[in-house]
Amino acid sequence: MIDLKTLLGMAIKTQRASLGISQEELAHRAGLHRTYVSDLERGARNPSIESIEKLARALDVSVAKLFEIATDGKRST
Repeated sequence: MIDLKTLLGMAIKTQRASLGISQEELAHRAGLHRTYVSDLERGARNPSIESIEKLARALDVSVAKLFEIATDGKRST
C-alpha cells in the first residue's frame, strides 16, 4: 500500500508537470531547495505543514486541493 507521503509527492509532481515547470522553478517559487523538492516528489522526505503551504501556493492550488489530488491517487491504486 502506498503511504500518504508518497501520494503527496506524486501529487506535487503531477501538479508541477501540469504547469510545465521544473523542480528548480518550483523550488524557487516556493522558497525551498531543489533537492528538497526532489526528495518530496519521490516520497523520501516528510514535509512540514509550512512546506506544504509554500508548495501549494507555488503550484497555484490550495493545500486541500493538493491533498485531494494525492488521495485521488490512493483510490486508483
